[in-house]
Amino acid sequence: MMTDSGRERRRFTSTVLGAAAAPEPTPIHQRVVRGVVVDATRYMFCLATPRGEERFLYENSTTFWRGGEILATELRPGDDVVVRCSQDGRLIAERVWARVARATGVIVEREGDTLTLDPGHGRPRTTVVLPYRTSGRITVRHPRLEPGYLFDAVGIWEDGAVWAARPATTQPPHPLDASPRRPPVREYSTTVEGIVSWYDPARGRSSHLDPRAQAPGAAYPALDRSGHEGRCDRRTSCLPLPLLSTGATLSLRNDCTRDTAVVPVIDCAASDSWFCDLCPACGTRAAGRIASLTMTSFVALGGLLEVGCFNATMTVANQEG
Repeated sequence: MMTDSGRERRRFTSTVLGAAAAPEPTPIHQRVVRGVVVDATRYMFCLATPRGEERFLYENSTTFWRGGEILATELRPGDDVVVRCSQDGRLIAERVWARVARATGVIVEREGDTLTLDPGHGRPRTTVVLPYRTSGRITVRHPRLEPGYLFDAVGIWEDGAVWAARPATTQPPHPLDASPRRPPVREYSTTVEGIVSWYDPARGRSSHLDPRAQAPGAAYPALDRSGHEGRCDRRTSCLPLPLLSTGATLSLRNDCTRDTAVVPVIDCAASDSWFCDLCPACGTRAAGRIASLTMTSFVALGGLLEVGCFNATMTVANQEG
């Protein structure tokens, strides 16, 4: 979540250099809701959200995803869900994701159909289960499920583990420690094209248990060590990303949908610097990851959680970079 020091930093920058140097973050659009299922029928479902209990209707075109497409009546009480509502208002659900999870990092252990990942930056290790029904799809794009290799997949939370449903990228053909050395970037650009991915800072916990579930913002792979508390174990990115500090803001445009937003940098995205991949969401663009948005910010900017990425253009103020 945005810290008080981050807000103070932006306020100070705005005072000294002008508002254009530190634009205010865009509030999460009211079309995006995260909550816990209370009840579901053939016509509507009810969520417990920070606003209280909210009811949502759905249409024939509404899609429901929980490791794959499901029926509305298959939503279960207690499911943590993210909803993107219709353009016509908050009452009609357009897309619903239930118990959606993502596992990104380097494999540190494998035992049968279970992997253990290190996501970097001192975050808790992630247990990943490879169900038989989806293992073929996973191994096509992740053929080396061995310690040292990178892994990135979208799935669902089940008993504290991520059950992988589909790959979010193509695995590099070499272990992380054998990655080709990238030359240091001598000149940084304030406008960069690349990939935006997503992560869940609450790791599947609802906002009632963890306020980070609702947090807007982005984890960024090129944090200035002098402006970030703790160690951001990043590597040289394959994009010319400017060094930023926690509290800086990114102006992002989803190049697939043309949606735009200003989001604050709230954390380190160490693993984003490990990948130099492409996103097939709407035609390939530059390789490499710009940032990982929180789940709600990603959906608000037009992203599809099950796809895992979209092509984007990032702009930062000259004074930020």
